[in-house]
Amino acid sequence: MNLDEARDLFSSQWREMSLLDSTSALLGWDEQVMMPSGGSAWRASQNSQLARLSHAILIDPRLGEALMLLGTSPDPILAAHAREGLRRHLRAVKLSPALVTEMAEVCSLAQPEWRKARQESDHSRFAPWLERIIRLKRAEADSVGWTNHPYDALIDEYEPGTTTQSVRTLFEDLAPALSALAARRADEHPLAEPAGNYPVEDQKKFGEMASRAIGFNFESGRLDVSTHPFCSGVAPGDCRLTTRYNSHGFVESFFGVLHETGHGLYEQGLPDSFDGLPLGQAASLGIHESQSRLWENQVGRSRAYWSFWFPIAKAFFPGPLHNVDLDQFLRTLHRAKPGFIRVEADETTYNLHIVLRFGIETALLSGDLTVAQLPIAWNERFECLMGLKVPDDRRGYLQDVHWSGGGLGYFPTYTLGNLYAAQFIAAARRDLPNLDSDLARGDSASLLGWLRSHIHSKGRMLRPEALCIEATGEAPTPHYLLQHLESLIPGNA
Repeated sequence: MNLDEARDLFSSQWREMSLLDSTSALLGWDEQVMMPSGGSAWRASQNSQLARLSHAILIDPRLGEALMLLGTSPDPILAAHAREGLRRHLRAVKLSPALVTEMAEVCSLAQPEWRKARQESDHSRFAPWLERIIRLKRAEADSVGWTNHPYDALIDEYEPGTTTQSVRTLFEDLAPALSALAARRADEHPLAEPAGNYPVEDQKKFGEMASRAIGFNFESGRLDVSTHPFCSGVAPGDCRLTTRYNSHGFVESFFGVLHETGHGLYEQGLPDSFDGLPLGQAASLGIHESQSRLWENQVGRSRAYWSFWFPIAKAFFPGPLHNVDLDQFLRTLHRAKPGFIRVEADETTYNLHIVLRFGIETALLSGDLTVAQLPIAWNERFECLMGLKVPDDRRGYLQDVHWSGGGLGYFPTYTLGNLYAAQFIAAARRDLPNLDSDLARGDSASLLGWLRSHIHSKGRMLRPEALCIEATGEAPTPHYLLQHLESLIPGNA
């Protein structure tokens, strides 16, 4: 096989695999948003079939040969495609087709069971499915191979180069600092979101307006409702966001929209020339989360942003917000008060939720914790971290969708995303000295342009640390996150 033949084989096979994967993503979105519950069994078969076909292409020895040859190409783009493609190929060949198809089928069946279990706060309903998923993820880790902890084999899929020990070290340093910040704010009297009726239709209009304003292209995307908010980059030109609504307040849905729009902007900003190829995806899940957390928190909770958007919010919700001024509203956004639900957590305590999940996940995977022990262990650890007694499993371990989809190893990327987000916005402010005045006019184009140039347009050309260094001039550091959280303490802004 010569270089031209290798390039042709790679292009055709990777495109075929990408078409299968995007079809699977579309079915996954449909399952969460529109599919009737009666379709679960057949959908599981569809998902397992697509996973089997995609895996068969990825492990083809001819593709591996082509990728190795292309890795010697003098074209840096082609060589980078080969590097990332070979990484996926070498991992995939270690996984049996039977394991891949079983995982896809079990996770497809588990997700509707999780939704029902969450709604009913019923551990016994979801426990058998979680036990199967844990067993399959252990088999995956053992197949891929690991040295110090089976979790290494899973987290590396989401955040290349990251290890269990590196995350543990980060959390051992970060958690005490976060706890100290939370303790310093314990005597504050945070304001609750003003009570009243927030019509869901108005929330939808407001959220879509805000999403569109920061750059999300609704000609290539849409916004829907799901049990747990998510973003799915189904295919080039097709990015789908979801949120959830509560008629007693708009903050949850609005920040869900901002968060998922951040993901969506990244998906829509990936270079067209990389569509359907290895570089046409995010550098990592931590970098992906940095984009959602940046728009949700660094921008979306800032005074500059709400200087423009708060009068609009008052126009949408004149009843409950009539007598509320901007300072009062910002106090509701910056409050630091431990709560049960991760996606509703304030910025100061949010990462403590991730510390908890990381500890639980690693213990489940190693066998130090069983699924039967999970609710009690969760509740005890949560009380130690947050000082709250968990009232039920719906507000305990059942709150998040990730485990039902096989997403063990994913949670640390949220904290990594927070670190990157704070570091990226600090660099952007250095380069864009008028950023706050732009945001106060409702203009976020300069910030989106900076992110397009420094993050989105790179695709997966660079690994996360290298991307961070190129964008900010520094290796990833928690300094900027802690500095940002310190600024939220009254009197420190």
